Amino acid sequence: MLRLSLFALLIVSGAAALSAQTSTTQTQTQQQTQPQTPTQTQTTLTDNIPVQAIKAPRNPLPSEDASANATKFTFFVYGDTRGRRDGYELQYEHSLVINSMVAQIKKLEKTDYPARFVIQTGDGVANGAMGKQWNLSYIDLINKLTQDGGVPYFLAPGNHDVSSADTHDAERRQPGLKNYYSANAELLPPDGSPRRLSGYPVFSFGYGNTFVIAFDSNIAGDEKQIAWITEQLEGLDRQRYKNVFVYSHHPAFSSGPHGGAQIEKPTQIIRDRYMPLFRKHHVKVFFGGHDHLFEHWIERYEDSTGKHRLDHVLTGGGGAPLYAYAGDPDIRPYVKQYAEEKVSLERIAKPSYEPGGGAYHYVLVQVDGEDIKLEIVGLDWGRDFQPYRSNKANLSEK
Repeated sequence: MLRLSLFALLIVSGAAALSAQTSTTQTQTQQQTQPQTPTQTQTTLTDNIPVQAIKAPRNPLPSEDASANATKFTFFVYGDTRGRRDGYELQYEHSLVINSMVAQIKKLEKTDYPARFVIQTGDGVANGAMGKQWNLSYIDLINKLTQDGGVPYFLAPGNHDVSSADTHDAERRQPGLKNYYSANAELLPPDGSPRRLSGYPVFSFGYGNTFVIAFDSNIAGDEKQIAWITEQLEGLDRQRYKNVFVYSHHPAFSSGPHGGAQIEKPTQIIRDRYMPLFRKHHVKVFFGGHDHLFEHWIERYEDSTGKHRLDHVLTGGGGAPLYAYAGDPDIRPYVKQYAEEKVSLERIAKPSYEPGGGAYHYVLVQVDGEDIKLEIVGLDWGRDFQPYRSNKANLSEK
């Protein structure tokens, strides 16, 4: 009888242990594949460790005047590189992206489309207020791009970098913002430059026939920022700058956990305040991140000059835990609101239903006059990633 009781006790104990282990595994999986809630992304923990500056690129962008005749080149876009062990070790998944980019840069040197710069849509680290996360996990990787690759690097601030506070002077935003400025001190246009909104992580630059604007979508409703972007667009010489690209951390449309049925405040403001401005000035592509996946929408519209196309490219596969499809965004109110412009939306690349169906990736953008082509470069198990049933898209097709 005693043996039977002991046997029963072992069975119950084993079942409890298995249940606990299963629960722990499920929790870990959820933590790896689900976005953190706003209360988890406030970046309130600080360590007061000074952040090293990323090294200036070996081949900085020439002045806008000096590059005026450039019409053929390549640039890279990616985002969301924060890692699970930021502050303790180098971001491993991000390193896969960087190594591939450097190899691509060297390969492109021998072509008619050399790589000229890299733009990042935000969330460089998990908590931007922690200096050790920048220093130990991020800086050396970007140095590899600016030194081995030799190219300029431009990071737009994500919510993990500077917090999700929605006003520029919010107290909890300041530690991350200070570290962002320190890390990018050698890379951003200086304060006082006509291509920098003074006191903000908001900037622009021109190369050849292409103009690029980066803004801080965490504070999307900041009137000073909106006014500055408007001035940049209104003051452009469009005889020269045929191609205009804009990027920020938050996208206008997403089928990931940050999108779908819900509309986060920055996204709603982008739809209401920024998209009419981008259509008015015929922006070609709006790049975003925030959701750790790849997605591509085409926004078509009409104005007095004819029919136009604005591409929305969400690239968040730079190394953070991958996300899956969570549901379609409700585009009906947006389309109805801008019916006078005959706005329509078409998705040409949809996220996978499983995180493992996506891939760590970056986007290679080829500029050839006014023709723009994308190549999505998948990495590791996703090296055969084909979000369009191929990995290429021609944005010049109407």
